[in-house]
Amino acid sequence: MSDMNSLPVMLKSLRLPSVQHHYERIACQAQSEEWSYERYLKELIEIEMGDRTDRRIERLLKRSELPEGKTLATLDLKLFPMQVRRQLPSLCEGGFMERTENILAFGLPGRGKSHLAAAITRELIVKRGCPAYFTSTHRLVERLLVAKQRLELEKELKKLDRFEVVVLDDIGYVQQSREEMEVLFTFLAQRYERRSLIITSNLVFSEWDKIFKDPMTTAAAIDRLVHHSVILELSNESYRAQAAKNRRNKPSSTSSTGDDNVR
Repeated sequence: MSDMNSLPVMLKSLRLPSVQHHYERIACQAQSEEWSYERYLKELIEIEMGDRTDRRIERLLKRSELPEGKTLATLDLKLFPMQVRRQLPSLCEGGFMERTENILAFGLPGRGKSHLAAAITRELIVKRGCPAYFTSTHRLVERLLVAKQRLELEKELKKLDRFEVVVLDDIGYVQQSREEMEVLFTFLAQRYERRSLIITSNLVFSEWDKIFKDPMTTAAAIDRLVHHSVILELSNESYRAQAAKNRRNKPSSTSSTGDDNVR
């Protein structure tokens, strides 16, 4: 086997698929433009590193289970309070994770809490390569409860600990039994001062006894979440109300607003 024929085999063995795919094309360009060996090598390495980053982000986005379409680009920022708009850029940079802070987004249904949480999380994945996971609180509680029944709760918590950020969506909709409440509190306590959470809720803290039932547990959960946190109060008009208003103002329009099921 000639050296040229063996090169693709060696690159494949070294797991350099982008170098394997581009080296001949880049070699022709390097020869025609009289690049140095160092520049040729640097070009190939940059391509490989860029493609690896893209593949990693693609894997992280798939694992995150983020809802489709809930991005920063599709977020109608003008509907949000000015204070939230001012906080958003720094939250998307991810400094709160380094400080192991939580983001707590409160507002009535339809204010865009879920969309906002998903958009921030997507930015963290794309710009920082942050492992993150988006889930409804009800779904997470079910997952933890099944793990507990199988005597695998600790194992499940370790899996979730791999995510630097976990988004708990709609915590206010969960009306817990005592056993469900216990696994949720265990999860919150396990991440305290170690990993960050993004939580959306239509209930203010004074109503969280509906979630945890027990006053002591409610107080303990709130204390852990608030200790290091950024609180976003979405007092803006409902996305649905705004969409309805827009339809009334434009009766001839037949296009979809795309704002159904906004939370």
